[in-house]
Amino acid sequence: MAVDQKPPLSPIHFEVADALRQRPITTQTGLGTPDALGVTPGLIANEDNVVFATVKSLVDWARSRSPWPLGYGLACCAIEMFSAASSTHDLARFGAEVFRASPRQADVMIVAGTVTHKMAPRLRRLYEQMPEPKWVIAMGNCASSGGEFWDSYSTLQGVDTVVPVDVYVPGCPPRPEALTEGILRLREKIAKGG
Repeated sequence: MAVDQKPPLSPIHFEVADALRQRPITTQTGLGTPDALGVTPGLIANEDNVVFATVKSLVDWARSRSPWPLGYGLACCAIEMFSAASSTHDLARFGAEVFRASPRQADVMIVAGTVTHKMAPRLRRLYEQMPEPKWVIAMGNCASSGGEFWDSYSTLQGVDTVVPVDVYVPGCPPRPEALTEGILRLREKIAKGG
C-alpha cells in the first residue's frame, strides 16, 4: 500500500456513506437540511466555537434559568400551583425548585387566586420587600381580572391594579401545565432583558 492511499473502508462505513448520499435534500424546514437557527441577541459566535457576549446578556440568561418564586396562594389556584411544583409536573426542571417563604429570597411572585381589597395592601407590601429585579405572574382568572367574582364589592378587579404583572396565566383554575408554560414565557422575557 502506498503512503498516500487511504485504507479500505469497512462495510459499516459504506452503509453510513450510502445513507448520507441518499438523504433527500428539501427546502422544508427540518427535513434534509440543517435548520436555520435564530440569532440570539448579544451573542456572536465563530467557527472556532468561541462565543462573544455582553455581561448583561449573560446575567439575563442566568437570571432566566433560576426564577425563585414566592408562592402567594389565596384560593383554589394555589392547589394547582403546589401541584405544578410536585414531582408529577416538576417545576424544578426550569429552576423554580423551592417556593420561598420570605419575599426577600424570591424574585418571582406568583399570585394564585382571588385578591380582595383587604388583601391588596399586604400583597403590595410583600412585592415591595422583594429585591430588584422582580417579576409577577397572575395565575387564574381571579388574579387576572376578578374572575367569577368580578362584580363583588370586596374583590379586586385584577392584581395589575396593585402590582405590575409580567405574565398572565388564564384558567379557572389553570392546570399545572399552564403555570409551567407561564414560567417558560417569563424565562423568555427575562432572557431578553425584560
